Amino acid sequence: MTVLPGKKRRSFSARARRNDSGIKRFTRNILLAVNIFLVVLLLLAYLSIYVNPSTVAFPALFGLAYPYIAAANVAMVIIWILFRKWYVLISAIALAAGFGYIHNFIRFTNQGKEEHHDLKLMSYNIRLFNFYEASETNTHSKMLQLLRKEDAGILCLQEYFVKGDPAAGERKLTDGLGGGRYTHLKLIKSGAASRYGIATITRYPIIYRGDVIHPGSSSLTIFTDIVVDTDTFRVYNNHLQSFRLRRVEGNLLTEITGEDRSRSMDNISGIYHSLMEGFASRALQVDRVRRHMETSPYPVIVAGDFNDTPVSYTYRRMRRGLKDAFVEAGYGAGFTYRGKYPPNRIDYVLYGEGIECTDFDIIKVKYSDHYPVIAYFRRAERKAALSGQHPGRKK
Repeated sequence: MTVLPGKKRRSFSARARRNDSGIKRFTRNILLAVNIFLVVLLLLAYLSIYVNPSTVAFPALFGLAYPYIAAANVAMVIIWILFRKWYVLISAIALAAGFGYIHNFIRFTNQGKEEHHDLKLMSYNIRLFNFYEASETNTHSKMLQLLRKEDAGILCLQEYFVKGDPAAGERKLTDGLGGGRYTHLKLIKSGAASRYGIATITRYPIIYRGDVIHPGSSSLTIFTDIVVDTDTFRVYNNHLQSFRLRRVEGNLLTEITGEDRSRSMDNISGIYHSLMEGFASRALQVDRVRRHMETSPYPVIVAGDFNDTPVSYTYRRMRRGLKDAFVEAGYGAGFTYRGKYPPNRIDYVLYGEGIECTDFDIIKVKYSDHYPVIAYFRRAERKAALSGQHPGRKK
């Protein structure tokens, strides 16, 4: 075996070190470029909260993807920690700047369940009772069993559906809940003998019913003045503009993967335009609802399917001056959508003065493409009395 002279051996080792250093430098530069790109996406997501999509819709795309953009930035932080590089600060600072937004998706603290509550409200997008989902069987009765079991004092349903006589369908629903309910329904004809819409059902007396009209749209908002013991609340039940992607979503993956590529780009373009139209329509709708809310003579509770995430103009505008029940009393991940697209949080219960949220649940049942959400409330006066202080006065 021939042994290299010392000088040649040192030269070979130096070249190996340089090559190794070059590979590491190249990898680091690629990661840095990816990191900067991800931070730009994160900043665009933050921007989407303040830009009205009816004027400029493009940033709203990044707000929709915020949970996954934030997760990618967390991954970059971990990678740079392993590399022991100061580049860790790039994503860390960007994430810290929007830490409050993370809390709107995930709650890390649990205040514990309260045994006493004055009001229980449930909101649930029931996806037409899965009437058109051939793979689902007996879902209608399963949903009714769940609704009856939870026995919410106020129940807000979106994508309510009835085939045949609407009055008979309403009676079937209220009887399934145990009877003794007041109702407020708004239905749109969807076929020769079918209707869909939105419904608020309550065991408390209703003294007024109304709706907020969204011209040129099938989106619905109703408001119901409900007397709960000695208090009156105006409850807004919303189903804001969806993205209407079902007409192109079904075969897109098949087309992209090779069987029908000729139509895939057209469908991608269609999806993009559907998203933009959805963002813009919801912005107009939430502005309309907010203007109406400002005229309310009573404290408001706002529930429903907003079809938008907490990092959005829709959420920021709707929540202004209100509290988010999940943020106040929820725990864990707040994702409420479980359909064909990535999970996200798009169903909400917001509330104003006079009550405090003591607990919030997301019921993980797979009867719809949404999970039902439940908020438990207590009068602010009772909370103050139980804590030994006057309402509005700090200890």
